[in-house]
Amino acid sequence: MRITPTSPTLRRKLVSVAAASTFSAALLTGATAATAVAQADPALTEAAPGTTAERLIVGYKSGAEEARSNRAASADAAAKGEKAGERLDFERRLGTGAALVGLAEDTTRAGVADVIAEYEADPQVAYVVPDRLNKPLATPNDTDYGKQWDLFEATAGMNVPGAWDVATGSGVTVAVIDTGYVAHSDLAANIVGGYDFISDATVANDGGGRDSNPADPGDWTAANECQAGDPAYGSSWHGTHVAGTIAAVTNNGKGVAGVAYGAKVSPLRVLGKCGGYDSDIIDAITWASGGTVSGVPANTNVAKVINMSLGGGGSCTTATQNAINAAVSRGTTVVVAAGNSNANAANYSPASCANVISVAATNRSGARAYYSNYGTVVDIAAPGGETRTTTANGIYSTLNSGTQAPGAESYAYYQGTSMAAPHIAGLAALMKSANSALTPAQIESAIKTNSRALPGACSGGCGAGLADAARTVQAVSGGGSTGGATYSSTTAVSIPDAGTAIESPITVSGRSGNAPSTLQVGVDITHTYRGDLVIDLVAPDGSAYRLKSASSSDSADNVVATYTVNASAETANGTWKLRVQDLYAQDTGRLNGWKLTF
Repeated sequence: MRITPTSPTLRRKLVSVAAASTFSAALLTGATAATAVAQADPALTEAAPGTTAERLIVGYKSGAEEARSNRAASADAAAKGEKAGERLDFERRLGTGAALVGLAEDTTRAGVADVIAEYEADPQVAYVVPDRLNKPLATPNDTDYGKQWDLFEATAGMNVPGAWDVATGSGVTVAVIDTGYVAHSDLAANIVGGYDFISDATVANDGGGRDSNPADPGDWTAANECQAGDPAYGSSWHGTHVAGTIAAVTNNGKGVAGVAYGAKVSPLRVLGKCGGYDSDIIDAITWASGGTVSGVPANTNVAKVINMSLGGGGSCTTATQNAINAAVSRGTTVVVAAGNSNANAANYSPASCANVISVAATNRSGARAYYSNYGTVVDIAAPGGETRTTTANGIYSTLNSGTQAPGAESYAYYQGTSMAAPHIAGLAALMKSANSALTPAQIESAIKTNSRALPGACSGGCGAGLADAARTVQAVSGGGSTGGATYSSTTAVSIPDAGTAIESPITVSGRSGNAPSTLQVGVDITHTYRGDLVIDLVAPDGSAYRLKSASSSDSADNVVATYTVNASAETANGTWKLRVQDLYAQDTGRLNGWKLTF
């Protein structure tokens, strides 16, 4: 099959303080945290979620001596620190009259909690809050960033700037399997070595076959050159446009911003005059993901994400599917365009392949673009633009002005699922940068579960919705607060024989965003016949996740296990419950305890 493009240093240790209702509770776990939340005065302790601090700001009531005297405030800090077993230093008085109190470098989370508790217990203290570390939220200074509605517009943009506080794609290579790369100063710093996989000299259009130079010589064609009736086409520089969306250099005072501007792009050339062949694409997929291709040197820039903004008619072949499966098994996420025929993507390849993220295109109003393929094989939608109404409604990215051979570098608006796919490839790079342990399956799942409903219509099906970069990246990074935190309940609860379900709560606070896609649920149950038991995790909004079903063939006793739940659609903060029910008679037991690890 011939394939074508689918479109024309801080001094002190930073102590994490992510608390919504109480700063101290954020540093506790399980029932202890729940008790602290219930007892704390919200007027005393407030903080924005996911913040970090190395100091506390303590406000005293106006009648307190500490509110008027620095010496009194310093003595109070020393006394409270001594009581809590930690060293506290009064640093200075703020303009509002509040005291700035420093935490010792070796202060532990438990120690911080003790310090906060001491301040909270003092009737002369009006409030205690973290001295939060803020970050600039400036718009990138790229001169054409304002044209990139697809990144930031509230209605149909992909909410990309909200992800940049967490990750920029650093440490991740994205292979762009496409027409190659034509030199561009707004991309050059993020380009790493690739390869030219075109084996047919005519298609290659560069005077030879395969070689280590993925430079794009142009894919222009004369009228009727590819097939009868075809008009003449100028060179598309398609791969360069795609690469710019993924990783254009950002904050360099020129041009455009890339979705994952900290990532690197490895250009792999498979498309030339009239398109490209499956066989070359299969080798490119293999090599990009770290596999071996005969006659081709080993890849020194193995990609964790592949973007294929290309496609052809017919369903996915076994040959292509095998290459994709192998790439995914090596840990590479494969993103593909759904196609531009306003038809069922099930009839196109690689859009219909399994183990890929198939991407439909939306327009500036958030509806399915008129040209975009659709259907059940589509996983997600992303901005692809529509230039038929106005050029500015397309996707603006790096290009070249040459009509045949390369000319001056430029920028232009394109439309297509080819433009939608690199938004998702860039998002996958952000996710992998935020959490390197993510598997391709987890990346796909998190993108879907953290998407939002399409603002516009999509007849035929556009997958889970419109991808949301900020929400997705925050979810997989543990919500932006302390990663690996465990919340536990050690309160034993009897499980009645063939009775009603029991529920054990854990209140989670101090986290921002959603729960992770790899939420760990540890369960410790003593029971004489565990096959009788049904176990569910109940999220704060009431959604239930089945951990264990009843089984008459499971005659073992006790349940001591850790389950992994994709809870990325759930808000992290709130009361989670473990629900356990014994469905059948003659066996008894108890829930000894359980825990959640974020």
